[in-house]
Amino acid sequence: MAVLEKIRVKFGLAISIIIALALLSFIIDPGTLESALQSMSSKYDVGRIAGKSVSYTDFQEEVDKFTSINEIMTGSSVQNEDSQKQIRNAAWQSLLDKFMFVKNAKAAGINVGEDEMIDLTTGDNISPVLLQMGLFSDENGYFSSEALVDFVQQIDADQTGQYRTLWNYLQNTIYTQQNYTKYGALFNAATKSNNLQLAEDMAFNNTTADFDYVIVRYPAQRDSSITVTTADVKKYYKAHKNFFKQVANRNIEYVVYEVVPSDEDIAATNEAVDAIYDEFATTDNMKAFLLKNSDRALNNYWYKAGELKTINADIDAQIFGGSNVTPVIKSGNTFYAGRVMDSAMVSDSVYVKHILLQGADAKNTADSLVNVIKKGGNFANLAATYSVDQNTADNGELGSIGWLTQSLMIPGFESTIFANAGEPFVLNTQYGTHVVLVSQKTKPVAKKQVALLEKTVLASKETFNNYYSQANTFATIANGTYEGYKKALDSTKVYSHALTITEATANYGAVDQAKEVTRWAFDAKVGKASNIITVNNNFFFIAAVKEAHNEGYATIKEATPSIIETLATGKQHELTLASVKEKVAGLGSLEAIAEEFNTTVESRVGASLNDSMYEPVLIGLVNATEVGSTSAPADGILGVYVAKVNDKQTGAFYTEEDARNYAAQKAQYAAQQVMQVMAENDEVIDHRERFF
Repeated sequence: MAVLEKIRVKFGLAISIIIALALLSFIIDPGTLESALQSMSSKYDVGRIAGKSVSYTDFQEEVDKFTSINEIMTGSSVQNEDSQKQIRNAAWQSLLDKFMFVKNAKAAGINVGEDEMIDLTTGDNISPVLLQMGLFSDENGYFSSEALVDFVQQIDADQTGQYRTLWNYLQNTIYTQQNYTKYGALFNAATKSNNLQLAEDMAFNNTTADFDYVIVRYPAQRDSSITVTTADVKKYYKAHKNFFKQVANRNIEYVVYEVVPSDEDIAATNEAVDAIYDEFATTDNMKAFLLKNSDRALNNYWYKAGELKTINADIDAQIFGGSNVTPVIKSGNTFYAGRVMDSAMVSDSVYVKHILLQGADAKNTADSLVNVIKKGGNFANLAATYSVDQNTADNGELGSIGWLTQSLMIPGFESTIFANAGEPFVLNTQYGTHVVLVSQKTKPVAKKQVALLEKTVLASKETFNNYYSQANTFATIANGTYEGYKKALDSTKVYSHALTITEATANYGAVDQAKEVTRWAFDAKVGKASNIITVNNNFFFIAAVKEAHNEGYATIKEATPSIIETLATGKQHELTLASVKEKVAGLGSLEAIAEEFNTTVESRVGASLNDSMYEPVLIGLVNATEVGSTSAPADGILGVYVAKVNDKQTGAFYTEEDARNYAAQKAQYAAQQVMQVMAENDEVIDHRERFF
C-alpha cells in the first residue's frame, strides 16, 4: 500500500482532475430516494442526455465510482458537503462526456485509437493527466516513467482492486481529455480569422468621425391607433416559439414565522453570563472554562489594536484602552466579555526559510546544519543538498517559504513569529524535522492574547412553542387551500411574500437551505396551501401555490401579455419612423429636423466607430454615410436617428496585433459556448435539483 500512501501525500493538483466541477450539485433526500426507487417514470429520472434517460440508479452508480476514486486518493471515506457536491458534479460531467461530447467528437471525425492511448500512457507523448499526478513523480518532483511502469506492474498483484479502479479511471480520463484536445484544436482552426477579416477589422477600428445627429425619441404614451389582434399574437407565437421556452416554475405566496428570542430569554441569558463573570475574570484554566461556558473557544491569536472590532468594537476599545477585564457588553442578542491573557511586542509577519529532514538521523543532521548556518553556511545550498522539500523556493531561492503571518501560517510553524531574526533553530512538525531560519521580521507592535466570553441568546422552549402556535393558527385557518390562505392573511395581518420559484430555488429572502418549501410547492396542486414547513429549526413556513408552469413552452395564453407588449412597441416604433421619414423629406438640414421635432442637434468630433457609448444603429449610419452627406432616418432602441457625417479620419492606433487578439477573444468566447450548444442540440435535461 506504499504507492497509495504516496498518492495521499502528493495529492495536490490531482484533486482538480479527480473531482472536476461540472454543472450543478444535489443532495439526495431519503424520502425522495425511496419514491424514486419505486418508480421508473421520468419524474424520478435525474436527467436526460441525447435521448437517453439517466435514472437515479444510473446516476448513483456513477457517483459510487467517483466516491471510490476519491477514497483511494484521500485514504478516507469521510466526506463533507462540498466534497459530496464535487463528486456528484464529476459524476454528471462523466455522463455528459460519455453520452454527448465523445459522440459529437466522433461525428466531427475525431478518433482516439489504441496506439494513441498507448503513447499517451506509456509512450513518448505522456498525457498531462499523468504528468500532473504526484503518484508518478521522482524524488525531485518530475514525472518518472519508471514510477508509472512500477504502478502498472503492481495492478494484478493488488488484491484490493484499488489499483485497477484507479488505472481504469485514469485511462478513461486520458481518453476523454484527448477528445477534448482534438475537438478544441479543430474548433479553433475553424474559427480562425483570415487576413481579409483582420484587415476589415483594422480599417473599421482605425476610423474616427466628426458627425452631427438628431434623435427623435419614441413617445412615452402609446398611439391610440395601435391595435394588436389575436391573429397577430398567434402569428408571432408560432414564429418565435423558442422565445417562450421555460423551465418548470411555480408562482407561490408564503408567510414565515421566525423564532426570535423573547425579552425573557435575553434577560435569562444576561443573568447566566453575570453568574459566571467572576469566574471568567479569575480562572486559571481559561481553556476549560470557555469550552464549558462560551460559544467561542480560547485561541492563541495575538490581537493588535483594531482587530477585535470585527468581533465587538467596545471590547476592542476597552482591551486596548487599558482594561485587563471588560464588563459584560451586549450587542444585538449576544453578550461579550474580554480578558487579557498576555501582552507582548509581536511582528505582523516573518520571512521564513527551512530545510526539511526525515529519517532516523534527522535530529543529529539538523543540529549539525544549525551549526553550519551559524558559521555562515549558505542556506539555499544546504537546502539543495539535504532538504526533502525541493519544491519550496520563494523568489527562486531554494528553502525559502516566504512571508508568514498568524492568518497565513504553516501548521507547526507558529513559533516563528517570536523567533529572533538570523538565528537558526530546530523545529519538529507533523512533516518531519526542520532547520528553520527567520531572515526578516516586520517591526514588532503591541499585541495581546485575549480570552473572549461570548454567549448568544437562544429562544427558550416556551418562545419556540409560542411562534409555532402562531404558525399553527394561520395553517388551521388556511385549511390547505389558497382561498383559506387569503382568509388567514386577513385574520392574522401577517405579511405575505410572493415569489416565482424553480426546482433549484433554495433561498427564500434571507432564509437559506429552505428546499423543503420548494419540494412541497412542486408536489402540490394549484390552489393548495401547506401545513407548517419547518426550516432550520427556527423558521415556520406556510405556502400556497397560485400558478404552475411545466417545463417546455409557455402556452399562448401565458405568453399573450408579453407578445402584445412586444408587438405594440414595434408598431409604435414603425409609426415614429414613418412620421420622421415623411417630415424629413421636406427639410433641408439637421437643425430644421431638430426644430420640427422639438429636439436638439448633437455633435461629436473624433468619435471612434467602435465606441460602445453609441447605439449600434447610429454607428452604422455614420459608417455607411459618405462625408458631407446626411443619412436616411433609422430606428434604434431609444428613438429614430438621422446623422450627417462631416469628416472621417483613418489612424493607425488599432494594430494587427489588436485585431488578432480580438479575433482570438471571439474564438475563445465561441469555444466556451460549445458545450452549451451541444447540450441544447442533444436536449440535455438536468433534473438533479429534484433530489437536492
